[in-house]
Amino acid sequence: MLRNYFKIAWRNLARNRAFSAINIVGLAFGLASCLLISLYVLDELSFDRFHEKADQIVRVIFRGTVQGGKMNESHVMPPTAQALKADYPEVLESTRLRQAGSPTVVLGDQNYTGDQMAFADANFFQVFTLPFRKGDAKTALVEPNTVVISEQLAAKYFGKTDPIGKTLAFKNASAVFKVTGVMEKIPSNSHFHFDLFASMASFEDAKSPSWMISEFFTYLVLPKGYDYKQLEAKLPQTVEKYMGPQLKKAMGVSMAEFRKGGNDLGLYLQPLTDIHLHSSDFAYDLGNNGDIKYVYIFGAIALIMLLIACINFMNLSTASASKRAREVGVRKVMGSQKKELVWQFLLESVLLSFIALVLAGLFAFAALPLFNSLSGKDLSFQLDAIPTLLPGILLFGLLVGVLAGSYPAFFLASFKPVAVLKGRFTSGKKSIGLRSGLVVVQFFISITLMIGTTIVYQQLSYIQNKKLGYNKDQVLVLPDAWALGKNQEVFRDELLRDPRVATVSSSGYLPAGPSYNNNFMVYPDNQTTQFVKTVRYDVDVNYIPALGMEMAAGRNFSSDFGTDSSAVILNETAAAQLGWKGNALNRTITNMNNEGNKGTYRVIGVVKDFHFKSFHERISPLVMVLGKGAGTMIVKIKTDDVTGLLASMKNQWDVFKPEQPFSYSFLDERFNDTYKAEQKIGQILGVFAGLTIFVACLGLFGLATFTAEQRTKEIGVRKVLGASIGSIVGLLSKDFLKLVLIALVLAAPVAWYAMSQWLQSFEYQVSIAWWMFVLAGLLAIGVALFTISFQSIKAALMNPVTSLRGE
Repeated sequence: MLRNYFKIAWRNLARNRAFSAINIVGLAFGLASCLLISLYVLDELSFDRFHEKADQIVRVIFRGTVQGGKMNESHVMPPTAQALKADYPEVLESTRLRQAGSPTVVLGDQNYTGDQMAFADANFFQVFTLPFRKGDAKTALVEPNTVVISEQLAAKYFGKTDPIGKTLAFKNASAVFKVTGVMEKIPSNSHFHFDLFASMASFEDAKSPSWMISEFFTYLVLPKGYDYKQLEAKLPQTVEKYMGPQLKKAMGVSMAEFRKGGNDLGLYLQPLTDIHLHSSDFAYDLGNNGDIKYVYIFGAIALIMLLIACINFMNLSTASASKRAREVGVRKVMGSQKKELVWQFLLESVLLSFIALVLAGLFAFAALPLFNSLSGKDLSFQLDAIPTLLPGILLFGLLVGVLAGSYPAFFLASFKPVAVLKGRFTSGKKSIGLRSGLVVVQFFISITLMIGTTIVYQQLSYIQNKKLGYNKDQVLVLPDAWALGKNQEVFRDELLRDPRVATVSSSGYLPAGPSYNNNFMVYPDNQTTQFVKTVRYDVDVNYIPALGMEMAAGRNFSSDFGTDSSAVILNETAAAQLGWKGNALNRTITNMNNEGNKGTYRVIGVVKDFHFKSFHERISPLVMVLGKGAGTMIVKIKTDDVTGLLASMKNQWDVFKPEQPFSYSFLDERFNDTYKAEQKIGQILGVFAGLTIFVACLGLFGLATFTAEQRTKEIGVRKVLGASIGSIVGLLSKDFLKLVLIALVLAAPVAWYAMSQWLQSFEYQVSIAWWMFVLAGLLAIGVALFTISFQSIKAALMNPVTSLRGE
């Protein structure tokens, strides 16, 4: 019996090649899209789960509010780990990480750069599961001046020689570090990636008792099954106990007085497995984190693509039911039971779904490089995982086949044999209504995605064209100028002699891309209770001209005024929050350091507000102070010969033979990189909007073909009676276009609500305009009309003699 089912199923698919091809291709696109997005979603959800204690580890984070200014930091104070371990028995272990940048490693006459290093506590490898190739993970970082390196670095530095016991020297560091361990490469789905871990005992700041400085990433191990919220509820008393006295000393106010003014400071806990997808509000973290809302969006798109493909299948199957009506009637007369017919049609559906599944695998494999480019991932199909995944893939194909074929199977098997054999079969209003509803659902989804894509690109265009308060064009950033050492000034003077260079500034504080970051707590005119949290920029006299900023009042820093070393320039927001809007010049602000020593500064200027953070955040108070230079150079150029200028700059750089190669970036590129996530979502929405339209049009094409065949004789009669080709095309098209218009009406409010929510993440956003909905509607109607018109025109051009010959 089963063999007979397969034989009939295969013959039916071969007999109806066009419908079968449309079904298979549509279903394959849906399955391929679902497969690719599932790879992305699973990768995002897998971050940090490879650690054996992943469900027990939490990270300690810091949040605060000062005069309305928010502080969200992923790192905390040096003594936090030790204090929590000592005070709370539920803390089984505590460990810390402290970034150490990318030092230059000196081995003999060879210098190695570009490898990322961090300081780690001695128990770090007992908390995190990072297997060792050589050495003892429990003791590797106990002694000062010891280091654990990755197996890639071991091969790079020492070749095939055993690295254990060898020493590494770092440029500009007096101590040498002994290699005590070699670890496996950290997996890509980790929130931190370092090549070297040096012992925290080597880092003097790690011993600091200060609760007023941070930059130590701190992790706790809690008992299995313990609710971390219980410990988090106790942390305010820790802040009061340790931070309170130091706050009083540094700022002259008690914690109670500080909070009474509407301010707050606190420690909170974040599960390790939440770090990658739930850290978007941190200005700085150990890696490039994702965002849970994009996982939800991509997951929804995967289900939508699969839904549309299944809808397509159901639609075409029920539409073609009349072709098999007599087959069902004959088989019932010959004794076939309804359940046998149901099994027959379900088997055909499953067979089709497995063919589509194979095709989907080929589509997904071919599209994976493009998808990786869009998503910024390095996903792959793991061949060694296929034996494990194969049962799941087969089960998935079976479920899709049953899901997509269940309604057509029961629908076809329920035909009355007497009626169909007498030629009185009709698909009925119920079937027509179902098909119409499914078409509406398909285009509802497609139009919603089209509107979403339009709004995303409008927001990105708004970001690109909005005035930033500074000029990002033709600005070069040289991040490694520190490598020139004492030759920085000489190099700068050489650049200024080039007529293609307008000016050169030295500052690591940049309004776009990675930047130095420094909070600056100040109060105005000796009013010690009116603290304002600001961001501090250390700049030189050329910073404001180099970036094309404008002064709202006062003047820029000048080398002609020695007193400018104790002067500041505020942005307009800082002046307003200090209560000096329009009247800030010659006022004084006071800052206290961690030891309680005061620093007083006189306001000499107010710079117009500029966007030094992303458009997701409102412009916050900013204070500029005159710094002594930094390891980053900002070069404003004035030439179209950028390639020639860069070559000249590299030649000048190489004259000094610094340990770092010449590297640069453009400020406008750094600005664009800030919105990579938004660009990614726009591109992916665009691709999948196009795919949903394509799959929906496949179904529409099939339905138009079926409708034209069903109305062949009607068309012949109309042509004999004088109907024009245009009227016949309109007759066949209008019903489908009505469905697209209904889909547009339903999609518009849903798309408006969803995109309004997305835009809420931007402090500066585009308005959702009516034309965005009209554009998506016209595009959907145009595509649908183009799809339908092919079959409509073909039917209208048919010779009526041919269509009426059967009468």
